[in-house]
Amino acid sequence: MQDRFPAQERFKDGAQYIAGRLTHGTSGREHTVVDPATGEEVLTYALASTADVDAAVAAARAAFPGWAGATPGERSDALHRFAAVLADRADDLARAESLQCGKPLKLTREFDVPGTIDNTAFFAGAARHLQGQSAGEYSGDHTSYVRREPIGVVGSIAPWNYPLQMAAWKILPAIAAGNTIVLKPAELSPLTSLLFAEAATAAGIPDGVINIVTGTGREAGEHLVGHPDVAMTSFTGSTAVGKRVAEVATATVKRLHLELGGKAPFVVFDDADLEAAANGAVAGALINTGQDCTAATRAYVQRPLYEAFVERTAALMETVRVGDPFAPGTDLGPLVSHVQRDRVAGFVDRARGYARVVTGGETPLGDLKNGAYYLPTLIADAAQDSEVVQSEIFGPVLVVLPFDSDDEGIRLANDTPYGLAASAWSRDVYRANRATREIQAGCVWVNDHIPIISEMPHGGYKASGFGKDMSAYSFEEYTQIKHVMFDNTAVARKPWHRTIFGDS
Repeated sequence: MQDRFPAQERFKDGAQYIAGRLTHGTSGREHTVVDPATGEEVLTYALASTADVDAAVAAARAAFPGWAGATPGERSDALHRFAAVLADRADDLARAESLQCGKPLKLTREFDVPGTIDNTAFFAGAARHLQGQSAGEYSGDHTSYVRREPIGVVGSIAPWNYPLQMAAWKILPAIAAGNTIVLKPAELSPLTSLLFAEAATAAGIPDGVINIVTGTGREAGEHLVGHPDVAMTSFTGSTAVGKRVAEVATATVKRLHLELGGKAPFVVFDDADLEAAANGAVAGALINTGQDCTAATRAYVQRPLYEAFVERTAALMETVRVGDPFAPGTDLGPLVSHVQRDRVAGFVDRARGYARVVTGGETPLGDLKNGAYYLPTLIADAAQDSEVVQSEIFGPVLVVLPFDSDDEGIRLANDTPYGLAASAWSRDVYRANRATREIQAGCVWVNDHIPIISEMPHGGYKASGFGKDMSAYSFEEYTQIKHVMFDNTAVARKPWHRTIFGDS
């Protein structure tokens, strides 16, 4: 295990990161991080209690005045140093992410870690551009302007599917804007969040600005969301849990940012490049073993291309190399846990009664039998109202359905509660442009599926939540607006005073 995760020894002092140091949780209960590729134990740690959450919030609250009072340039410099430290520690981060999640090492080295470093560099620059509104005379002899201010202590909860990137997406805009933060990662995958916080301290970001509590959602998570000293909650996860987060947050009337589930449609019109669309569908459906809320999950293919698309996509899926995440040739690793693998298998097994499983639909044996593996799976001919079309499976499963008219394709694409991401495939610019207008999703790609960049926002419509991650738009989540007005005269009685005092 040491050769896969050389940084393992760093957590001998605990798996909570509060006020700049590692400590042990005090709940009296433990959790074990398991390598989903082998079933081997990676790390057993003590879970956080509500008292640990209180300590983390207190540390963040104490750090807030100094960090909020730093100039944008000072925060920017600290984030630039942070990006450099992350780059120096890139291999440790990539290995930890692969080990706890089952991601192929080539994915974490080429996507997760570089994306996180790029996010950090972006917010280092963006920290200098937190502008309000310029002064103006809008009411007689008064001058008004708008201040953009940090909110305070942010309490964030991140999911297990992209633990490093989700920690970055929540922490970076919050602290770039002058807030401090307490982040609760998923119990399954806390390692890279802790490494991320350690790197921040090494870069000179003050103690208490970033705190990590690793506990259960029911205990640590709910306490963090409901904490009276937490001014804002940011949550990424399932829509069902998001509803509970909103319910708890409402009691203290705090700012709320929710990035929830997805069921991304992949709409292929009959003039699309078939080979490009099939390749895009496989990549978009299988990224991170399908454990991605923006993954292509519902392919709607116009009838003239339907059977050819099914055949070509199935053939491409069968070439995907499933195996050890640390092996250089692996394309697809295991799911994050055996529980998640069995959940995905249940969806597919139930679908056999009403749809056609074209390829996959089983767990591999041999050298992979102890891991949480599931083969890339293509399901065809399911009904629009069926479980595999309407529910978030969160595994390497793509469902393909036919449509006839363009109107029908767009209608079917919108026919789920979700609206996080989508893609449209066509050579016709007018057809593609119509799809981008009418598909109800926070992101619509054209002739591609899944690319995400730091400069552009990410967030959903409908039951996929509200608010934006990444980009300058994320500052709208993590700042509050104050109107300031100056009276430019020395007159004791103003015209509007007459409504109170009269003319005498």
